Parts: sequence; structure tokens; C-alpha cells
Amino acid sequence: MDLESPETWRWIWLVAAFVFAVGEITLIGTFFLLPFGIGALAACVTAFAGHTVLTSWIVFVVVSVLSFAVLFPLGRRLEKATTDANAGVGADRWRGRLAVVLEDIPGGPSNSGMARVDREEWRAASADDRPIPAGTTVRVLQVDGTRVIVEPAPDVPVNPVPPE
Repeated sequence: MDLESPETWRWIWLVAAFVFAVGEITLIGTFFLLPFGIGALAACVTAFAGHTVLTSWIVFVVVSVLSFAVLFPLGRRLEKATTDANAGVGADRWRGRLAVVLEDIPGGPSNSGMARVDREEWRAASADDRPIPAGTTVRVLQVDGTRVIVEPAPDVPVNPVPPE
């Protein structure tokens, strides 16, 4: 294999572009390998066009840097959007929400009362095993099966129990 030959580098660039593209697909990330794949593909086209090995390398570096400058910020924005969108999926969407206690929540680890979170009624248990009277505004800390674990929300005024 003659590494000075542009004919050899045609195939090296083509294989490199393929490897970078497959690596980008298989790795979870923010467009880290794709710019190098684009640069290798551009270098491959340059080599097939009959340019020198040095020209192919220059094209590879320049196109990779430009692609990285465009794709990396885009990947960061997409990653942030995906993270924000998944923050409230499933039972986690109730975490941090305010609720009103409908039935007294007695103290103790296995005792529960009822609370309304938005329009839904849930069995509710106190996070610190202290009793919470009906009408108290609470904050949901977590969902444990079919009940919410709550704590009083001292920064929110006490609401009366809504009429049924």
C-alpha cells in the first residue's frame, strides 16, 4: 500500500467517512463524529477528483472544523430540548406540583389521606410522617405507586377544601 498515492487515499477517505458516520449513529452524543465524517467525505471527493494528498488533508481539516462549528451548537440545542421535554414524563410530571389535601393525612409511614393534584385525586402520604390536615396546600415530592408523597408548602397560603 502506497500512502503517497492519491488513489490509495481515495479509499482511505471513503472508509473513514463510513466509520465516522457509523460511529455517530451508534454513539449517543451531540454530533461529535459527524463533522469528521463530513470532512472525510469531502476529502474523498477531492481525492477522486485527482487532487494531491495534501489538498485532501487540507479539505478534510477545513470542512471538519466548519462542520463542527455548525453541528456542535445544534446538537447542544437538540440535547437540551430533549432533556427539557422529558422532564415531565410519566409519574415525574407530578413532582413539584401543588396539591390540596382533601382528607386528613394521618401521621405514620403507611397511613394515607387524599389530595387533589390538578384535577386528579390521589392517595397521599406525608413525607416526614407528620399529620397534615385537610385544606392544607402541599407540594408533591414523588409518586410512589398509586400515592403521592407530599410535604406542606409553607410559602403558599392555606386553601379551604374545594366543594365536591
